[in-house]
Amino acid sequence: MRDILFAAADIWMIATGFICGVKFIRTHHNYLIGLEWIIMAISGSNFLIYGMTKAGPDSPAHHIAFFLDAFSRSIGFTLILVLGLLVVTHGYTPATRIEVSAFALAAILGFLLSEFAEEIGTPGKVFFLITALATSGFLCYFAWRLWEIGERAHAGWVGGATALNVVVASIYDFWRIPGDDADHTHFYILALFTWGLAMLVIYRAYTAFAAHNERASGLGPTAAPPVHGVDIA
Repeated sequence: MRDILFAAADIWMIATGFICGVKFIRTHHNYLIGLEWIIMAISGSNFLIYGMTKAGPDSPAHHIAFFLDAFSRSIGFTLILVLGLLVVTHGYTPATRIEVSAFALAAILGFLLSEFAEEIGTPGKVFFLITALATSGFLCYFAWRLWEIGERAHAGWVGGATALNVVVASIYDFWRIPGDDADHTHFYILALFTWGLAMLVIYRAYTAFAAHNERASGLGPTAAPPVHGVDIA
């Protein structure tokens, strides 16, 4: 049953990452969040293969998993996400060099923090926690802005997903769920579900915020209603 739940949670995150990532790029031309969502989906795909095949620590899938995890936890699901959300909250238009630099920095840190995890030790784990908490703080601000423009359902969903993400980030390297196995299967079921939920919720909230901005600026249909629900089709 644990393996089934693990696979279901991972497939959920993979599907959400690919679908919403492509939609971020095609619909909103937001390559920062779109590419990060796709990278997280690729990470989930690799992790699914690694988990289902019971590959050992010397396998390529193991090294890829550690790299992509460090990529997103250091810069991807943190700084890159915040820069992408600034597009709708502050009208920010990132220059191509900023986008490329952000992903390059994520790749460098991802490599260092995965390949030298044992040497870095606790400071690396604390760094991951700090970046997660800082990003969660911005997501709370994002939820408040959604509330202010009348998108209160989306604000609630962002708040709930953020709270779950804080729980996952807080226990990731510091606490084992009681009764969990050596592979931390229970933890990863929770984490994968949470990350998939966060990606979906953020995409829907971003879409609602973008629609509000268009109505407010007069660039879109003034009668267009706010975006509600969780349909991603």
